[in-house]
Amino acid sequence: MSQGKNGLTYAEAGVDIDAGNALVDKIKPLVRSTRRPGADGEIGGFGGLFDLKAAGFSDPVLVAANDGVGTKLKIAIEAGIHDTVGIDLVAMCVNDLVVQGAEPLFFLDYFATGRLDPDQGAAIVSGIAAGCRQAGCALIGGESAEMPGLYRDGDYDLAGFAVGAAERGQLLPTDDIAEGDVILGLSSSGVHSNGFSLVRRIVDKAGLAWDAPAPFAPERTLAEALLEPTRIYVKPLLNAVRGTHGIKALAHITGGGFPDNIPRVLTGDWSAEIDLDAIDAPPVFGWLRREGGVADEEMLRTFNCGIGMIAVVAAGQAAQVAAVLNQAGETVTSIGRIVPRRDAGVIYRGTIAL
Repeated sequence: MSQGKNGLTYAEAGVDIDAGNALVDKIKPLVRSTRRPGADGEIGGFGGLFDLKAAGFSDPVLVAANDGVGTKLKIAIEAGIHDTVGIDLVAMCVNDLVVQGAEPLFFLDYFATGRLDPDQGAAIVSGIAAGCRQAGCALIGGESAEMPGLYRDGDYDLAGFAVGAAERGQLLPTDDIAEGDVILGLSSSGVHSNGFSLVRRIVDKAGLAWDAPAPFAPERTLAEALLEPTRIYVKPLLNAVRGTHGIKALAHITGGGFPDNIPRVLTGDWSAEIDLDAIDAPPVFGWLRREGGVADEEMLRTFNCGIGMIAVVAAGQAAQVAAVLNQAGETVTSIGRIVPRRDAGVIYRGTIAL
């Protein structure tokens, strides 16, 4: 083929196809580490395959979710720590699947950057693979897009897409939620992946560098502490759902906190009465509240405040469900109950200790 007079190349325009190929080679072992029944192919094709029958389902309903990491990525980029945000990416998707009673089956990612750095990309995908292993789902494909002019060198964004399945008739929430049902709270690992525009504003106000000791966890840098990955609740919850048949509803406490997320799994007949005195909030939330002068109501709507997932359980089975979850490594606290509908979907009692 003849070369044009100016001899321009795609690489000179800022897109390095060789770097993309190098990234694929680096991440192939990571992808293989996420294989599970139903998915055993290699990446590099035009699409990923999954065999539902091989996964053990007989009459499945598919459930899909997608999400991102948000501005938590800015901390990762500025601090140069890239191997944990992939866990957040998976968590934000698969935690939304499990609340519907679905088992996550496979995951795909979208990674967009201004200039593709294969080592940076491989670090990110190592976190995605770790998250997939925690959730028991296969990483069956993805896309890496190099877009100079749209992103600055070093900047990137992530999006994730997860598909799960549940046998027909076993989806959550159930239709038998009743007055007196117990609300169990599963502890979060920290801020998770919501509210980071406010977090970053507070850090800027405090004048702290990312490599400074975290005021609420001085054994770690501020960046390391704030980048603590979102907890993935999938395996313990699926074990409890299938093993006890006592869970009526689950709610992932993400953006919007208690008041916006819990009502999503309740019909108009019911409200959730939450005992704030029962919640043991990690120190990071107290620091954010004090340093930012954030009101309690704003904290409860912006952050998880220590509870990353809630389960609505029949009162007579609450102890059994809690025991199964505790045995799987979760920290579980009874934080409320279901009451007849009042003016709000969530009613607070007591005061959260921040």
